[in-house]
Amino acid sequence: MRINNQSFMSNELFKNRFLIPSARADFHDYNGGLYFITICTQNREHFFGEITNSIMHLSEIGQYTDECIPKITEHNPYAKIPLWVVMPNHIHLMVIIDGGDENQWRQSVPGKNEDMQKLSNHQGRLSTAIGGFKQSVTRYANKHHIPFAWQTRFHDHIIRTPAEMNKISDYIQNNPSRWQSDTLNQPAPM
Repeated sequence: MRINNQSFMSNELFKNRFLIPSARADFHDYNGGLYFITICTQNREHFFGEITNSIMHLSEIGQYTDECIPKITEHNPYAKIPLWVVMPNHIHLMVIIDGGDENQWRQSVPGKNEDMQKLSNHQGRLSTAIGGFKQSVTRYANKHHIPFAWQTRFHDHIIRTPAEMNKISDYIQNNPSRWQSDTLNQPAPM
């Protein structure tokens, strides 16, 4: 986790509300690279299913989430998801973002609020792909009257070396068998 010397709340306002500063690393633009992503459910509730004998048993929303992950690439051709796991209250993804020409994917939307357009132009490809995925799962849950909510934001880790990639791959693949000792197998701090 990056520690920011700025205060928690930004001095910037949008519609008279303070904007929370980004948790993303300010030295990296997130338009290319390899990432380890963790996305939690709100209050770490077990929306996605349960683990029994080291095997994940997906709920309906867990199954839909698992089916949506490989489709991230269909909607965001620059994003590849070679490895993932859906856990009871979070998901882990390894995400490869192709750092091609930024202008191929960022477009101004006619009639869109200029302030919101400026904010969206600061998003990297990673945030765009993850945001679209989270919206899709939420939309499915709402349409099917399934209680569900994401924790705001997501955690990212920039993978820098092959050794780090191998360690994270092992962690993702073996996460269900380590569930009893997993730090995310605890209620969210209030």
